Amino acid sequence: MAGGITDTGELYSPYVGLIYMFNLIVGTGALTMPKAFATAGWLVSLILIMFLGFMSYMTTTFVMEAMAAANAQLRWKRMEKHKEDDDEDSSSGVSDNDVLLPDGYERSETRPILSVQRRGTPNIFEITERIEMGQMASMFFNKVGVNLFYFCIIIYLYGDLAIYAAAVPVSLMQVTCSGSGNNSYSDEDGSKYNDTAKCWGPIRRIDAYRIYLAAFTLLLGPFTFFNVQKTKYLQIMTSLMRWIAFVVMIIFALIHIAKGQGEGQPPLAQLSGIRNLFGVCVYSFMCQHSLPSLITPISKKKHVNKLVLLDYILILGFYSLLSFTAIYCFRNGTLMDMYTLNFTSGQIVPYAFLQYFLGLFPVFTISTNFPIIAVTLRNNWKTLFHREGGTYPWVVDRIFFPVITLIPPILVAFCTHDLESLVGITGAYAGNGIQYIIPAFLAYCSRKDTQLVFGSGTLNKHLSPFRHKFWIGFVLLWGLFCFLFVTANIIFTETKL
Repeated sequence: MAGGITDTGELYSPYVGLIYMFNLIVGTGALTMPKAFATAGWLVSLILIMFLGFMSYMTTTFVMEAMAAANAQLRWKRMEKHKEDDDEDSSSGVSDNDVLLPDGYERSETRPILSVQRRGTPNIFEITERIEMGQMASMFFNKVGVNLFYFCIIIYLYGDLAIYAAAVPVSLMQVTCSGSGNNSYSDEDGSKYNDTAKCWGPIRRIDAYRIYLAAFTLLLGPFTFFNVQKTKYLQIMTSLMRWIAFVVMIIFALIHIAKGQGEGQPPLAQLSGIRNLFGVCVYSFMCQHSLPSLITPISKKKHVNKLVLLDYILILGFYSLLSFTAIYCFRNGTLMDMYTLNFTSGQIVPYAFLQYFLGLFPVFTISTNFPIIAVTLRNNWKTLFHREGGTYPWVVDRIFFPVITLIPPILVAFCTHDLESLVGITGAYAGNGIQYIIPAFLAYCSRKDTQLVFGSGTLNKHLSPFRHKFWIGFVLLWGLFCFLFVTANIIFTETKL
């Protein structure tokens, strides 16, 4: 995320890549989707999630196209450098036989790039090097565009950390405090937590939440000051736990509905809930910032667009199944921000072990992701202010950047634990930029640069199926509309209050 070029890493098959992308997209955002479905109405929710899934797929193809264009430009620059080196060797009297290059390489370097391609060398647009979004922004955007990119990604990561910092204490509070079942809300529509209810003796629920938040900060905050590496097995473990949790919730909700005990009567449409639903859905389809790490190691990329489309269809079906079983199993007023907490009361899941597992599920998974996101944010701060050839003093590098990374999201989590709003605002603003605006500009600018460098007749083999300029304009207009709609909705809501 810091914007550097790294090794591709170990290659894997397209179907393994499909699984990795599925696991990346289906994350914490899915746990806040059921309540968002219930508050916006099932019909408008279904339409919106299908449309946003389509938009996310389109911008995913934009990012992959930009990745291919960036790889091509890197190859072209290397070829130009080799040409200059060859010219210098020739002018200094060094013969071709004295230049230690692969057989036939010198001759290919003297021909135009397209001629080299026609003779069977690897396609210049092949995605073989992992080029992160920050590096692509540096290649295709001007200085203002690069700074705006980092501003957007930093705000999104701050929102991520705030959501994680609130989700863990909320889960612990709900599991350990008395009355953590459906009486957790202080009003009938389920919009507010009953923070003043007692937890342990004189300790209120909000006090317990802040105690857990302080413990969370003390335990995981120090990781912000170090590098987090070798998390492969942690990620495998959390992915396994996530699948067990999701499957258990869907199965027991279906059993409850099949017995005729479902209490949900979701409305058809409720416009007041669209703002949060939009933010939650954008957040739940977010993968664009991690595509370089996911797509580059795929061994065969010939049909990668079709595989990604299949992934989005599967994810859309999964989200719909999870959300519809939730809204028909539970009353609107009892659906919690973190859906797993609806299964801790014993009314749906009769086994105590599974109740505790689901209640503590966000604690395990989020706790392993928090240090990774924090280090990513810290590195983006460093990259934003880095100047060529310059270094940071020890205090700035090891103290200042970690502190400005850790403190703001903890303060936000201390002030509010309304997860639905946190996810909604993060997705609606920063997520809007990362998922729509930035990919559209990457596609537009990379196409212009490709035509300038390689000529108008050059075809990017990973060109998006949405290649007409209309689609880029449509995405940008949609992103602007979403920004204005969410802002107006917040203003009108605050005015009514």
